[in-house]
Amino acid sequence: MAINNTVKTTNDLELKDRLVAINRVTKVTKGGRTFSFAAIVVVGNEDGVIGWGLGKAGEVAAAVAKGVETAKKNLIKVPIHKGTIPHEQVAKFGGAQVFLKPATHGTGVKAGGAMRAVLETVGVTDVLAKSKGSSNPHNLVKATIAALNELRDPAMVAQNRGVSVERVFKG
Repeated sequence: MAINNTVKTTNDLELKDRLVAINRVTKVTKGGRTFSFAAIVVVGNEDGVIGWGLGKAGEVAAAVAKGVETAKKNLIKVPIHKGTIPHEQVAKFGGAQVFLKPATHGTGVKAGGAMRAVLETVGVTDVLAKSKGSSNPHNLVKATIAALNELRDPAMVAQNRGVSVERVFKG
């Protein structure tokens, strides 16, 4: 079942960007070394909208700016219920596998590195997360966003089943 959570307009959203990782790439030529930078950036409004982008340039600031522009082009909407995610979710991208689990109020974001940046930028305040396999920030960001994209909204589940939202959470 394909879920299209794409957000089309960015002009009415107040997006905040967060740098996840910078990679310095060196190209050795006859004349010496040439450095360039690749920056992976996530942007979000801390209210359920998230996007990621990769920018490459000769300077860090230019790479981050390109990453932000790319991130604004592929935004998705994520259902957040009372500061946490509605249900457990597992996703994989490349060698990185992520596991997200809802947590009670006051738990905080129990996640590391790239996953923490994505979850805080999307606006999740309480979640338990574990990454398995590769710790490559590029693949972790993509796997985390894939997991968030597969989440189902409790109101839509309740409507499809013909029950109340409280009944969906009680099981």
